[in-house]
Amino acid sequence: MGGFLFGYDSSVINGATVAIQDRFGLSADTLGWVTAIALLGCAAGAALAGRLADRLGRIRVMHIAAILFTVSAVGSALPFAVWDLMIWRFMGGIGIGMASVIGPTYIAEVAPPAYRGRLASFQQAAIVIGIAVSQLVNWGILNMADGDQRGKIGGLEAWQWMLGVMVVPAVLYGLLSFVIPESPRYLISAGRIQQAKKVLAEVEGTSVDTDVRVAEIEAGMRSEHKSTFKDLLGSKMGFLPIVWIGIGLSVFQQLVGINVIFYYSNQLWQSIGKDPSSSFLYSFETSIVNIIGTVIAMIFVDRIGRKPLAIIGSVGMAVALFTCAWAFSYKTGSGDSVSLPNAQGLTAIIAANAFVLFFALSWGVVVWVLLGEIFPGRIRAAALGVAASAQWLANFAITKTFPSMSEWSLSGSYVIYGAFAVLSIPFVLKFVKETKGKVLEEMG
Repeated sequence: MGGFLFGYDSSVINGATVAIQDRFGLSADTLGWVTAIALLGCAAGAALAGRLADRLGRIRVMHIAAILFTVSAVGSALPFAVWDLMIWRFMGGIGIGMASVIGPTYIAEVAPPAYRGRLASFQQAAIVIGIAVSQLVNWGILNMADGDQRGKIGGLEAWQWMLGVMVVPAVLYGLLSFVIPESPRYLISAGRIQQAKKVLAEVEGTSVDTDVRVAEIEAGMRSEHKSTFKDLLGSKMGFLPIVWIGIGLSVFQQLVGINVIFYYSNQLWQSIGKDPSSSFLYSFETSIVNIIGTVIAMIFVDRIGRKPLAIIGSVGMAVALFTCAWAFSYKTGSGDSVSLPNAQGLTAIIAANAFVLFFALSWGVVVWVLLGEIFPGRIRAAALGVAASAQWLANFAITKTFPSMSEWSLSGSYVIYGAFAVLSIPFVLKFVKETKGKVLEEMG
């Protein structure tokens, strides 16, 4: 549910951007702020989650995230002005950031070793399903409003319902977090040994020797080196080379413009003459392609390796992005009377879906796998934090600038994203080492 909310909340704005811009009379630059400010909240939430989880427990952090999601949904649906809409979205972003950290952490600590990899992969699957469901719900609400994003349903405009419906999964997330056990690792760290033994017996089976398992966890915790920012610093380049590689992977993942599709695709399709109902359907279709690509990556990432998959994805994304740029260059008209010729319009839709497919089957999954593997153990936690922060900031930069860039040149924007896809190829070939089949102790 945390992964689902991560995907749902981060992409639900896609269905509301056109209506919000019209309702509040926003410039392209301000719309960029409204959309992207949640990502600054994500960075803050991700930074806070680890410390709060160590202090309050994993379940308490889930409760806090659920409250933030719920309050953000209600506030975003009932804003007085654009400034408080931005506050509610920032608050929701904090919840996303917390969910992005606490979900994988909890899974890793509670899952029996034999199931850990499969259960961890559900987090990414839940994120892409959340994205798809948000687009499906948005499309359903739009149809209830007769295809008008500002059409009234029960006294509220359609876009308000789109943002407000998130209350349902947010409340469900909060309620479900009351019926799962606290992490045994946290319970042991807090001195609650008997509770930890009870949880271990529940999740690993009554046949497990809980005294032995508690001793193993305690030994592991004593031997851990808590990495700090200082551990990441090198003598010449600021950070150690391996940290820069992690940052590079994170930044390239965002600079290809993937979240433009998930945050602005409805606005994008309407900007080239598609009607709102069709544009929402295209966005849902793209989300399904995203799920398919993620499943492909999960099947092949351990079979053909991380580097080959990343390079295949980069080549595919570059071709798709340059094809989009070519198609968008045929855009004619202005204001509400823009269009693409039929051939170029169909090409743009196919190329956009191909872009998402190649991203999902490669960089969407491979980057997170590599970030969990490439860092040596003594700096893994701190290095992951820096790389994740770089990813949120790059995501923010792309999301914030797209409305203004598309006004300047939609075709030119996609040329720039395609150039970054091309640049990622030599980066992977030169700097990224294959990690397939290696144990974590060999890394770094």
